Amino acid sequence: MTTKRSRPKDRRGLLEETFRAAVDAADPLKILAQHLPHPPAGRTVVVGAGKAAASMALAVERAWPAGAPLDGLVITRYQHELPTRRIRVVEAAHPVPDAAGEAAARDILDLARSLSEDDLLLVLISGGGSALLSLPAEGLSLDDIQATTAGLLDCGAPIQSLNTVRKHLSKIQGGRLAAATRARVLALIISDVTGDDPTHIASGPCAPDPGTYADALAILDKYAVSAPLAIVDHLRAGATGLLPETPKPGDPVFDRTENRIIATSQESLQRAAVICRERGIPAVVLGDAVTGEARDVAGAYAALIRQVLLHAEPWSAPVALLSGGECTVTVRGNATNRGKGGRCSEFLLALGLELEALGCDPLRVSALAADTDGIDGSGENAGAVLDSSTLRRSREYGIEPRRALDANNSYAVFDAAHGLVITGPTRTNVNDFRIFLIDQDVRLPLTEDSR
Repeated sequence: MTTKRSRPKDRRGLLEETFRAAVDAADPLKILAQHLPHPPAGRTVVVGAGKAAASMALAVERAWPAGAPLDGLVITRYQHELPTRRIRVVEAAHPVPDAAGEAAARDILDLARSLSEDDLLLVLISGGGSALLSLPAEGLSLDDIQATTAGLLDCGAPIQSLNTVRKHLSKIQGGRLAAATRARVLALIISDVTGDDPTHIASGPCAPDPGTYADALAILDKYAVSAPLAIVDHLRAGATGLLPETPKPGDPVFDRTENRIIATSQESLQRAAVICRERGIPAVVLGDAVTGEARDVAGAYAALIRQVLLHAEPWSAPVALLSGGECTVTVRGNATNRGKGGRCSEFLLALGLELEALGCDPLRVSALAADTDGIDGSGENAGAVLDSSTLRRSREYGIEPRRALDANNSYAVFDAAHGLVITGPTRTNVNDFRIFLIDQDVRLPLTEDSR
């Protein structure tokens, strides 16, 4: 029989503990080994890309039989490398690709092409892989890809739309990696997208692609992205049938390919909910697929929290509400005049302002929003904590929260309020994590910092 642990000394302690539990649930070093196959008759070559690529590669090395052939190459973000012996790790840029990623992606494609039917291509895929595994299609340059990626990132397009475009500008994404090899393919995937569809994770290098060149053109038009002429000409050529499409569902290449999801946002949310319940606080998982503009989503959550506070519906306090997914942020400043922050801290700032406008008791609500990869936008923080002192402290430091939100400068607010959550790279990624603690009138004490 398990005994309930004591309640935490402060809200922030509980918030950060649940976030750590969510990250641990997706740690490759703890979960990957159980998904490894038996070594094949021939070689096993490991390739991959993403923020978790180095930790996934190390997990493979630790569990793989010492006498079985194993080598390969994975690409991860700068400052995400880990020491490996048999699988080479290359660091490259994210979210806008660079030459290091392009060169390593070319080497990965060559490795896949070198394998025979007796071999195994073990592909390690995680969030961030789209930018890291960037190999421009024939006739396109890295500069073209960089400009298009930057435009799509700034316009607020969802990741699925962004990846539909990227797949049709690549030699390796959109199922083309699987199509390039004669070997059996097993892709082990840590999902960072809503819906957990392999075609959208790292732009689906081993998954069928239902999208088309015409879809990619429509996305550029919808979000008014000014892509280089070479990009537009390439997509138009594909849309008129002058270029081969990405491999589609039902293509025979996928008869020898398995895409296996090994970690998801939902599993991480459930792990975090257990922590709350062990502390005697009821927990509700609202969903793992929350998307939309960060400040708009914050408005919806503020209305829900108000309903709980005023009417004890649909749940009564105390309660912890948890959700995952990926909000977007439309950047309003230009390249030389923009704020610092990310979608998690922008969401929290907008939430705080909405709760204030609705007249909600700030002493009864605290929240954390953070990216499970440890990086929220342009700062070194994973996200932030919102409590009753956040907006007050920001104003005391001369930072008006509403102006900061309008300037996409949420980092400054939480920095002034000592609300940043800093973890460093977690080397995993199951998207954003949010938790809202709603207290009764008998409240958990604030941290010393918040008094």
